[in-house]
Amino acid sequence: MILKLGRRALIATAVAALGFSTPALADGHKVLDSIHFLIPGGAGGGWDGTARGTGEALTGAGLVGTASYENMSGGGGGKAIGYLIENADSNHGTLMVNSTPIVIRSLTGVFPHNFRDLTLVSGTIGDYAAMVVGKDSPINSMADLMAAYDADPSATAIGGGSVPGGMDHLVAAMVMEAAGKDALGVKYIPYDAGGKAMAALLSGEIAALSTGFSEAVDLANAGEVKIIGVTSDERVGAAPDAMTMKEQGIDTSFVNWRGFFAAPGLPDDKLAMYQDAIAKMYETPEWEEVRARNGWVNIHNSGDDFQAFLEAQETVIGDLMKKLGFL
Repeated sequence: MILKLGRRALIATAVAALGFSTPALADGHKVLDSIHFLIPGGAGGGWDGTARGTGEALTGAGLVGTASYENMSGGGGGKAIGYLIENADSNHGTLMVNSTPIVIRSLTGVFPHNFRDLTLVSGTIGDYAAMVVGKDSPINSMADLMAAYDADPSATAIGGGSVPGGMDHLVAAMVMEAAGKDALGVKYIPYDAGGKAMAALLSGEIAALSTGFSEAVDLANAGEVKIIGVTSDERVGAAPDAMTMKEQGIDTSFVNWRGFFAAPGLPDDKLAMYQDAIAKMYETPEWEEVRARNGWVNIHNSGDDFQAFLEAQETVIGDLMKKLGFL
């Protein structure tokens, strides 16, 4: 599940030739008058923060005139997806944020649609996964964790902030499988959200925690936990001492991407404008401020590159879920 960075869709000239461009600001940078963000969950979650942070950067940099936001919870994100599809003709000014669960939940049938039913705009940011242990744990590396697992699998429980078959579980299983272990033999303990899972780790209830890298960084920097493996291809600047899985001989990578989708049937010129605005956003100080504040990793892939990545992720996750008995 290796993410390949896509080319930025810098096609403003073609957009202008199609006569769909909007009036420019004095500096000539504005691409769109407005964007409406559809958020499939409640306020304060990862989707909400990604949409509002992206809107803040786009408007602050003058690439978009105004941004509005609509939270539409329900059905594990399925309500918003269904709304966008069923009202496609009236939603050409709307971008919906989503992430890895659109793949997982469509595979498990939580909702009937998948990413192919939408217009793929752009993958935008990502959060790598990490394996974490407590600061006083005798485990200091993935090799130590594997040794503890081999000695006593039942006493080497790995926790996570999602249900069995959810993302944290799948990442733990993927890592163990790549390390040559039987993913079905992993004792996974689910907790209701990442905060409770981290508390369980700190209290010694579990031997290790499968979690998002950004959730672990602050605690690691404060000396409360040790990050023993990251699912990135290269070390991440926010925690340069944390080794990747690949550095430790575990050939796997994973990123919980977040990105944007539009209604089916979106005109090509409108799609080009969305992709152009997002591509240009990365070069602005407004975006860097938002990105750094949230601890995100820049991951940009649009159009065909975005689709190829999603299809590869769907295959890997689907195969793993079948092996674990969730499909």
